[in-house]
Amino acid sequence: MPTELDAHLLNTDPPDHTRLRCLVNSTFTPRRTELLRDDIQEITDRLLDQISARRRADIVADFAMPLSMEVICRLLGVPQEKRFDFRAWTNTLLSAAAGAVPQSREAMRHMYRFLGALIDGKREIPGDDLLSALILAHDAEGRLAADELVAMAFLLLFGGYHNTASLIATSVMALLSHPTHMSDFRSGDLTVHAITEEALRWNSPAMLAVRRFTTQHVHIGDMPTVTGDRIWLSWAAANRDAERFERPEVFDPHRGNNSHLAFGHGLHYCPGASLARLENSVAVVSLMSWFPEMSLIDHPDRLRWVASPRSRCLRELRVSPGLFQG
Repeated sequence: MPTELDAHLLNTDPPDHTRLRCLVNSTFTPRRTELLRDDIQEITDRLLDQISARRRADIVADFAMPLSMEVICRLLGVPQEKRFDFRAWTNTLLSAAAGAVPQSREAMRHMYRFLGALIDGKREIPGDDLLSALILAHDAEGRLAADELVAMAFLLLFGGYHNTASLIATSVMALLSHPTHMSDFRSGDLTVHAITEEALRWNSPAMLAVRRFTTQHVHIGDMPTVTGDRIWLSWAAANRDAERFERPEVFDPHRGNNSHLAFGHGLHYCPGASLARLENSVAVVSLMSWFPEMSLIDHPDRLRWVASPRSRCLRELRVSPGLFQG
């Protein structure tokens, strides 16, 4: 992978992390994120209008992925004609198929060239978007190094697209496969916030934190480590910890004190968490409002998931929309 794509928030500690975090925090505050609601609703309604003309649809390909892709690309200012390529490269990076390593390396090289060209274009014609603001922080203010600029753009695009799409698909699947919870949701006894938080815990979109390295000899459980060992922390495992959650394998949006780790914790808590929650809220509420008779085509036990150690995402979620409310 090009080293320039490594110099982002997840791979730095203070004081560099603090400097980089400050550059994006103002964009992803809950208040500023809420200002995006109308844009998210417009994109959502357009996609649902397209689905309404069909007898069946794939929530992943026809709704969750294009919604999350368009939202983050609008925020960063990525041209429409470049979005399909980025989506294909991202899917390659998440693949666990045999022989995928060379393909992943090629996808990273494509991403690096793509981001470099995008940044050059915005230098000439800045826009009212986050990437133009980051370019200003690099060119005029000197708060961002060249490799940090490219890596920041990569991290925001990658994380803002796939993880949010995974959350939307999982939330929809969870409701459609649990009629009692669906009934509670429709009656107002269950909030979309509770559904979102439980979906994040139950099937965390990002299963692993980024790699960490020990700075001294420590024991993790019964396993000894030495200085310099590489450690992978599993958010997904923590969110299914039976000592922390009662019946952790069960989707139960009524459970109390659902303090999951799907967005990380502490310094590296996901800056886009409020945006992901908002997108999921608009998506779920709108989808169930437009199609009150929507049902799964495949039994929940037969749903297929992407074979990836990093991402927990459905390959597809085929549904019959039912009658369109209008």
